[in-house]
Amino acid sequence: MRTLVALMTLLAVGQGALAAGSGDRDAVRGAILRQQEAFRHDDAAAAYAEAAPAIRSIFTSPETFIGMVRQGYAAIYRNRRFEFGTDEELPDGSLAQGVRIQDQDGTDWEALYTLERDADGAWRITGCRLRKAPGAGA
Repeated sequence: MRTLVALMTLLAVGQGALAAGSGDRDAVRGAILRQQEAFRHDDAAAAYAEAAPAIRSIFTSPETFIGMVRQGYAAIYRNRRFEFGTDEELPDGSLAQGVRIQDQDGTDWEALYTLERDADGAWRITGCRLRKAPGAGA
């Protein structure tokens, strides 16, 4: 329920600007798009490279990681439409990026990606919460 409330709050804010600046927004979206492109090409290593160290410590190989995405995040893994929505800087310095997705079956979804700056200064994906968009069929 907390995830739903956080996502709804983020989506209700509107097209918020990242306080960290448009360069960070572009870098965050770039990381998400690189991972999305890697999924599209079944490139497990490239998709895994965009994940934060904490995620890589849970899924200890690119194959394990992409297998989890295929099974648990099919709308992320394969989709018809993938559009950025709102973004927000979080109090801890991490960033959240909303995405509107339509899966292969035509069902609409909302995703909330969270990202943090890695030791090398690059933005890495720390998580993605996915839920059916309001009004989407069961």
